[in-house]
Amino acid sequence: MPTRETIEDRPRSSSSQPPAPRAPLPERDVRRKRPPALSFLLRMDTLRRIARAVSLLALDFFALFLAIATALGLKAAARDTLDASVVLHQAKDYVWFAFLVTALLFAKAGLYGDRAVRPGLSSIVASLFQVTVVIALYAIVSGQEFSSYYIFYGSLFFAVAYVSTFRFAYERTTGVLLRAAGYSRRAVLVGTGEHIEDVAHALSSGGGDNINVIGFLSLEPRPHNGLLSLGTLEDLGDVVLAHRVDEVIIADPEFPEREAVELVDQCHRRGVVVRIAPSTMEILVHRAEFVPGQSVPLFELKPPVFEGFDYALKRSFDLVGSVLITSLLSPFLLACALAVRLTSRGPVIYRSMRPGIGGAPFACFKFRTMYRDADVHQTALEQHNEASGALFKIRRDPRVTPVGRLLRRFSIDELPQLFNVIRGEMSLVGPRPLPQRDYDRLEDWHKKRYLVLPGITGLWQVSGRSDLDFDDLVRLDFLYLERWSVFLDLSILVKTVPAVLSRRGAF
Repeated sequence: MPTRETIEDRPRSSSSQPPAPRAPLPERDVRRKRPPALSFLLRMDTLRRIARAVSLLALDFFALFLAIATALGLKAAARDTLDASVVLHQAKDYVWFAFLVTALLFAKAGLYGDRAVRPGLSSIVASLFQVTVVIALYAIVSGQEFSSYYIFYGSLFFAVAYVSTFRFAYERTTGVLLRAAGYSRRAVLVGTGEHIEDVAHALSSGGGDNINVIGFLSLEPRPHNGLLSLGTLEDLGDVVLAHRVDEVIIADPEFPEREAVELVDQCHRRGVVVRIAPSTMEILVHRAEFVPGQSVPLFELKPPVFEGFDYALKRSFDLVGSVLITSLLSPFLLACALAVRLTSRGPVIYRSMRPGIGGAPFACFKFRTMYRDADVHQTALEQHNEASGALFKIRRDPRVTPVGRLLRRFSIDELPQLFNVIRGEMSLVGPRPLPQRDYDRLEDWHKKRYLVLPGITGLWQVSGRSDLDFDDLVRLDFLYLERWSVFLDLSILVKTVPAVLSRRGAF
């Protein structure tokens, strides 16, 4: 571990004293006008952005063409009139207008931006849905007639599949190439307390972020957090220049506002990006609704429950999705059940009594992965717990059977919970239900996650799984509740597959 050192060991000035004069700032203010066109085009950074935009546009065009051709081909095949040349000709007629609308809406959503800020699957799905609506309305207004609207929803389905798959492959491939070339964004954390270390750990285990945390700056005497101290906030200008910092991350929910304004101004003058690691309060602000007629402007925080149309929409999504997934996976589920039955004594399905919505207990179904007397040895193994907070996890739990270890490694043991979803006890996506042992150790603010139905998967599973601190996991639940949409549920379901296959953080 590197020793703690600072660039400059000067004392902080008191808040009552005027700040010391700063050195002249380099002419890189991001708010200033760009250099002349010719010199700007010759910059390597600009060429890289052009190459990124062109490659993404080409991928999107090919994905749209393939989606339209697939939809047309399946319709023709169903009518026994399939002719490849006719299908390709029709696809060429449709794809140009569809691509124009798609490129405009994708650009509006930031889907051609830098990889660090480029949105993910939920934005892709939402933008493609908007594209479909715009094209359908245009077709109807222009007087075109269709025997059915299959061409619209069929193309939408395949466009979501192809565009998301191609972009996922693009992100992975370019990520590997950039890492092989030594690319990373040099970041400095700013804060006062333990949140600095938590954010640094999350960034280091993030996998695809390519963020290199080189150290931290503090407002107060340097906290002992295992990171390299680069000085105090007054050293920001020197640190940015000396270490060629790309971004500064505020990792403290109690960071003073005046210092934050000054920090943002200094960073922008030097062309450095500023980001904020969200706190629980910042997550709650998204749900605040203005209450008029008060002497002081007030915002009401309503409970994050699914009711009315939202509940009907989410329940319909859960019911249709769980029935469809169960039908598709039924042979695989039967094979897993047979493997559990033949390799160890005991029931195939383990009914784990867990608190559900409102804390009401329900039987959470899982493939049995432990020997029959596993619960008896729980107390004796508490001292070997490797998880933080209220959770209990052991990487080499002696109670787990060989088949159970394989099922757990790929989260296959959770699949019987599809029947919990059909019964209305769980949702496909939501906060994970915890065993009673873990629930009894929760703090009061943790239990707000039980205002909704628990889920088979959630932001925990696609954001680090067991690698994250427990409080961070709970904040992810809050973030999900505040930003819920069917598109977000679909995005989490799709992302769960690579998260499970990569086995990152699973034990």
